[in-house]
Amino acid sequence: QVQLVESGGGLVQAGGSLRLSCAASGRPSSSYHMGWFRQAPGKEREFVATIRWSGGSTYYADSVKGRFTISRDNAKNTVYLQMNSLKPEDTAVYYCAAAPGIATMPQAVNYWGQGTQVTVSS
Repeated sequence: QVQLVESGGGLVQAGGSLRLSCAASGRPSSSYHMGWFRQAPGKEREFVATIRWSGGSTYYADSVKGRFTISRDNAKNTVYLQMNSLKPEDTAVYYCAAAPGIATMPQAVNYWGQGTQVTVSS
């Protein structure tokens, strides 16, 4: 069983930065992909970014490409999401996710964290 715990959310002004962390216990297989999704009020949960535990290959949603960076620290079983140049439309609850492959749809995710709120003020 894999448990994911996010931290690092908060309130920031537009143009600012935040870094989210996701600590995994019961580490997934090295073939797993770790990722981030987000869900704004009244909207469906959407893909943000993903990284493979082994090898570190990454994939991003077009809406965050060039602004967000996903990374991992294998020794700490932790995945990070560095968010720069934040916009009000980035406001959402951000969820850490673990899946056996590249998962850009929520249905493909096996494990979820509890979520952390990110609010970007204009």
